[in-house]
Amino acid sequence: MREFAGDAQTCVHPQTVVVHFGSWNRAKRLAGLVPRRFATEGELLGRLRALGDELGRTPTGKDLDERRPGMPSKSLYWHTFGSLSSALRAAGFDVPGRDERIRRALDQGERLAGRLGRLPRLADWQRARRRSPRMLSEWQVYRLFADGTGGWTTFRAALRGRLEEKGVEIGLDGRICPPGA
Repeated sequence: MREFAGDAQTCVHPQTVVVHFGSWNRAKRLAGLVPRRFATEGELLGRLRALGDELGRTPTGKDLDERRPGMPSKSLYWHTFGSLSSALRAAGFDVPGRDERIRRALDQGERLAGRLGRLPRLADWQRARRRSPRMLSEWQVYRLFADGTGGWTTFRAALRGRLEEKGVEIGLDGRICPPGA
């Protein structure tokens, strides 16, 4: 309402809108907008789906922040659904839990190590993700494996362990040794 009242091109007082339409939120809905504070669950999920269609991927909290004030806030999703992840799941997006994200990170790391012939470094992951945006980001991987020490070091150790369990030999420098070498 403040934005509406402060707009120099507005020639109607916000209270006139309220009287005419019954409420400010009803006026916004009729105009095709979603009320930020009093949106229904259906409206919130519809906005997430529309944003996902626009982006071609699962929206993130950063995507919501970048689209303010036209998009409901992350806190409204958290308040309504318990978390943004829960809202995204309710909207039909694939939002894996922690264990699934760890599995995906190791799967992606294994494929990248195979292409590189060595354990990936953070910069390798950044380059690979630019080519394949569906990969977890390097910082998502870092945070998944952060345990008080370097998250990337812990990820590389977990990846080394996984590869060695499969019979892959890895040198001290992180290079994958050819079979029988």
